[in-house]
Amino acid sequence: MQASSPQSVKTGMKNVELHLADGIVVHIIALNGKLTPIKGDFPIFDDKQSFVVDVDSASITVSSQALTNDLNDYVFAAADAPLKRLSVEIKGDQMVVKGLLVSKGGVPFETSGTVSTTADGKIRVHTAKVKALKVEVKGLMDMLGLDTQKLIDTKKVPGVSADKDDLILDPELILPPPTMRGHLTAIRVENGAIALAFGPPASEQKQEGIATTCGGQNYIQFRGGSIRFGKLTMADTDMQLLDMTPNDPFDFAIDHYQDELVAGYIKATKAGGMCAYMPDYNKVPHTRTSRRASAKPPAAGSNTAPNQSKPNSQ
Repeated sequence: MQASSPQSVKTGMKNVELHLADGIVVHIIALNGKLTPIKGDFPIFDDKQSFVVDVDSASITVSSQALTNDLNDYVFAAADAPLKRLSVEIKGDQMVVKGLLVSKGGVPFETSGTVSTTADGKIRVHTAKVKALKVEVKGLMDMLGLDTQKLIDTKKVPGVSADKDDLILDPELILPPPTMRGHLTAIRVENGAIALAFGPPASEQKQEGIATTCGGQNYIQFRGGSIRFGKLTMADTDMQLLDMTPNDPFDFAIDHYQDELVAGYIKATKAGGMCAYMPDYNKVPHTRTSRRASAKPPAAGSNTAPNQSKPNSQ
């Protein structure tokens, strides 16, 4: 019997606050791509390391708070990481990073600089100013021939490297799974967040995306191939997860999607598709106390409205 070949599942997302991990949330304005299995024959939604998201085109923003959580809890989480107790703040077109330089005895530092893309689709953080112990030291570093590359050992930090005064971040590696694979074409600082664009130039992007099963303003759509959710395996997938309160973004936590699914309801279409209407993650009552225990404020754009309402009938 011939073994089956892995199957990709087309996906489209619109206006989704996607929790990659507790406290690490990215706002997906729009995304077109596919889920590609890397373990087994098809994506298993309960195992976010069983697949990657191959991005054809996307517009994504990451708040300064989400980036702070990501740097502390994921990128520099290892005990021997060179930087600790990091915080990120956006000031105008500058990204300000504060923390402790562990490799130099825990010296407090502050850097500010700009962000841009590299030719191979990575993020370049250019350091314009450096303070240590609240004293400007960038000029002294230049005079002594020192730079970021010589001060910070990034060999043990996946997705992070140094190029003289600049840090180079790989967007495929600096966020928790599921890994998003795509070519970063543009990056900018706006409204206190980092805005990322993936895919071909904007003039060549197809805006229509994949056809949706149930319509809706805020959603995650899956079509084609096979995919497994819990005990359900769907062949020739035709499934859409929809926001029950479309007046704000769809707050969706991949690690806790079953809590949202149980709190919502499912409708079948005449074509055999499924429309799963789900409340926002932060509106599911019993999940409010199970979130991140730290005192950090929620990521920008998170929702707190208590009311839910059913959408109009399809």
